[in-house]
Amino acid sequence: MEPSSTTTHLARIRSTLQAGLSPAGLDVEDESALHAGHGGATRRPDGGITHLRVRVVAQAFTGKSRVERHRLVNTLLAQEIAEGLHAIAIDAKAPGE
Repeated sequence: MEPSSTTTHLARIRSTLQAGLSPAGLDVEDESALHAGHGGATRRPDGGITHLRVRVVAQAFTGKSRVERHRLVNTLLAQEIAEGLHAIAIDAKAPGE
């Protein structure tokens, strides 16, 4: 059985964040179904994720502001955003926070 498009997108997102941040902890969750009914919630033509929650702990965030941390995650996921990822809820922490 082939993986679903959502499973494939989640794997690609996890891989991108792993490669870019080398996190000590990473949780990526598709929240697209929770946002049904508003404009950005329409599924992408490729069946991909439109709404995402990312919880990540990485040394790369040490000494960075909340905005800088979010920018870093958004930069890493720029291709996903360009392809239709509408919203990302980000909880980014440095180890020990």
